[in-house]
Amino acid sequence: MTSLDLTLALPEILLAIFAMAALLGGVWFGQDRVAPMILWLTAGLMVLLAIVVGVGTGDPRPVFGGLMVDDYFSRFARILILLSAAAVLLMGQGYMLRQNLLRFEYPILVALATVGMMVMVSSGDLITLYLGLELQSLALYVMAAFRRDSARSTEAGLKYFVLGALASGLLLYGASLVYGFAGTTRFEGIASTMQDGQLSLGLLMGLAFMLAGLAFKVSAVPFHMWTPDVYQGAPTPVTAFFATAPKVAAMALLARLVHDAFGGAPGDWAQILAFLAAASMFVGAIGALMQTDIKRLMAYSSISHMGFALVGLAAGNAAGVQAMLLYMAIYVAMNIGVFAFILSMSREGRPVVQISDLHMLSRSQPAAALAMLILMFSLAGVPPLVGFWAKFSVLAAAVGAGLIWLAVAGVLASVIGAFYYLRIVYYMYFGEARDEALDNDMGVVERVLLMGAAAAMVLGVLNLFGVDGAAAIAAQALVR
Repeated sequence: MTSLDLTLALPEILLAIFAMAALLGGVWFGQDRVAPMILWLTAGLMVLLAIVVGVGTGDPRPVFGGLMVDDYFSRFARILILLSAAAVLLMGQGYMLRQNLLRFEYPILVALATVGMMVMVSSGDLITLYLGLELQSLALYVMAAFRRDSARSTEAGLKYFVLGALASGLLLYGASLVYGFAGTTRFEGIASTMQDGQLSLGLLMGLAFMLAGLAFKVSAVPFHMWTPDVYQGAPTPVTAFFATAPKVAAMALLARLVHDAFGGAPGDWAQILAFLAAASMFVGAIGALMQTDIKRLMAYSSISHMGFALVGLAAGNAAGVQAMLLYMAIYVAMNIGVFAFILSMSREGRPVVQISDLHMLSRSQPAAALAMLILMFSLAGVPPLVGFWAKFSVLAAAVGAGLIWLAVAGVLASVIGAFYYLRIVYYMYFGEARDEALDNDMGVVERVLLMGAAAAMVLGVLNLFGVDGAAAIAAQALVR
């Protein structure tokens, strides 16, 4: 270990030290008094660390002897993870206070999960991969059951834990097979064992088990069973967190694994990812059609959107990785805006989550209804909004890789998915007038994020705020 190693891993080290110091401070001073301060400090530190990560050179450099890798790809993913985690923390504070759920442990758990995600996307070794994944997962298990007096929240935490443990077992078994047949846990060492672009049967089986474990983390079909129940049962700010940063981390880790360790044999893993993508797009789209709870609808929506992101990875080239990174950045922005509104949904001070509660929202909250209309259209992929270009990029990458059938499947799934997004718009503008409207007491942070996300979906059409260019550089750093 050298001073350069410590410098390159400084963001993870600082965030981990802060989480431990905040834990001691919360215990010492009492949770009720310091919880808001810890939350704001955590969010502020995450934004600061995102800036620190962004100003680095990004030239590929091994960290701790190759256990981690610092390059443009990891920097892109870490910045997106840090900013989305900070946004979710800030917009969820009002909800947590109103529901008497804001304990000092909440921002600390988010910080520890974020450390795990940052380690995941920088992994250069199977052991580092697993350590980062488990650090993230253990924190998320607790957060899912954070509402301790709710049977539904406890059920969500238990389901997530049991199924997550199964997925971790599959991942670890696959990693052990890969180590047994490759003789190393380093990604570059695994890649050097391939001959003529072919994987041995043992390596192929190990990769299949690892992909199954990671598919659980991105809610890909058929490992999506936990998603609707956990999204519905967890506190809404926790659901917003599940829908953003962990998805980015898992998708980036998946890209890192298949390209760094198994990049010499894309024909062996691309077909697996193509199947996961097609199944996820259709199951997510069809499953959302029958939902009446907006959080469950967003769960199935995330399943479908992860399918679209996997379409980019299935292309097996730099263009596909670029499209996937662009898609994830836009997906996170859209979800932050939508959940900023969901957090404000209440009637007489009580949170509501039924889609029917949105009837004629345009009369009582015209600005919020317009912002939601834009976000729903963007999620549906209606041109010319940014969400359309996100889907277009991954489908174009699939066509460029010769996966015409997968691109056609994506178009069909997008048409199906448009129904439930447009249904929300219909309720807001053409639904039945009701005497009891939603409370119009959206917090400042939630309003700023809702309006900002909606504006980004419109203004981003001009140049995508430079995210496309950054994604291209990140993809080239990964696929060499």
